[in-house]
Amino acid sequence: MDPIAANKDQKQHTLKQDTYEKTSYFPAFFDTFTLLILHLSQNKDIIILGIESSCDDTSAAVIKNGEILSNSITSQLIHEKYGGVVPELASRAHQQNIIPVVSSALKQANIQTDQLSAVSFTRGPGLLGSLLVGASFAKSMALSLEIPLIEVNHMMAHVLAHFIQKPAENRDTPSFPFICLTVSGGHTQLVLVRDHLKMEVIGETIDDAAGEAFDKSAKILGLSYPGGPLIDKFAKTGNSDRFKFSHPSVQGYNYSFSGLKTQFLYFIQKETQRDHEFVSKNLPDICASWQQHIIKVLLSKLKKAAKDRKINTIAIAGGVSANSGLRSELQQMSIKEGWTIFIPEFEYCTDNAAMIAMASHFKYLEGDFATLSTVPKARMPIESLS
Repeated sequence: MDPIAANKDQKQHTLKQDTYEKTSYFPAFFDTFTLLILHLSQNKDIIILGIESSCDDTSAAVIKNGEILSNSITSQLIHEKYGGVVPELASRAHQQNIIPVVSSALKQANIQTDQLSAVSFTRGPGLLGSLLVGASFAKSMALSLEIPLIEVNHMMAHVLAHFIQKPAENRDTPSFPFICLTVSGGHTQLVLVRDHLKMEVIGETIDDAAGEAFDKSAKILGLSYPGGPLIDKFAKTGNSDRFKFSHPSVQGYNYSFSGLKTQFLYFIQKETQRDHEFVSKNLPDICASWQQHIIKVLLSKLKKAAKDRKINTIAIAGGVSANSGLRSELQQMSIKEGWTIFIPEFEYCTDNAAMIAMASHFKYLEGDFATLSTVPKARMPIESLS
């Protein structure tokens, strides 16, 4: 039976109407503390559906008592021919994909809609049109099922991906406090994590993100989108010491990649004027040198922050954390610095709903619910939901 089509009238409400007052929530407002105490006192499973739609991946996941039961993802291939994500096309694709993806997640988890305790969604940051699709669907579903709604910060969720557990799995998780280098196509941040929901951005890019530097440089080289993984692929057979680039001078723990992109463009233009086949002749060495340079920039600030803050537990997250060079360099640096490091599984590096569900589990335990008036935000600092 299609979980989405499950008859909600068959739902046996364990929280009766007299346990909360009707005001403006669904439109009921739950006394969140009372709701939580009632739920836990009855030893009910906490089952949450998480929805992610911040960019070009439509994803849904189900978490039960802190364990991920499913994580369904549909990627949008249409953007490849445009060399980047087209926001309008992305939002249209989300509308087409969200119902099948949610149905798939519920089916894989063997969960019916009447078993759900809450519905969570990515509020931001991200592409506004894409966020609207996930937010609207989550609101409608929570309203129809008369269950709480939970908003999640996308960047906070990337950090909390390190706490994802699957059934019968006992993975090590970071101890608090720790520093997480979160690197993606749109963000580059150093996050001081004091608790699951208490985070502070202590350093970030002042212009472009590291992931964008990878993708734009790949475009300059004539590689297809997304170019970051292709640079990583060619770098594996190249000489990373062949070409040198200068480091940006930025105060504190902040980063800057805009100047680096310009530097790379001028480098390629200069060399191709001398030899029109420069890129094709030297592609592996170019990729290896460029990738190594970006990684050094990223890890230099991470090392400084860890030393200044006297923190030896380090993590990385975000799409660029899947880069083999970054993972390898971090492992080598951890040996030298005496760090305990945490590197996410590949499936949790890029955008996914498992991390949204994980974050919402912690928020559910805190009784931190959203209202129907909550709107998506294209720009959204981590601290706004801490």
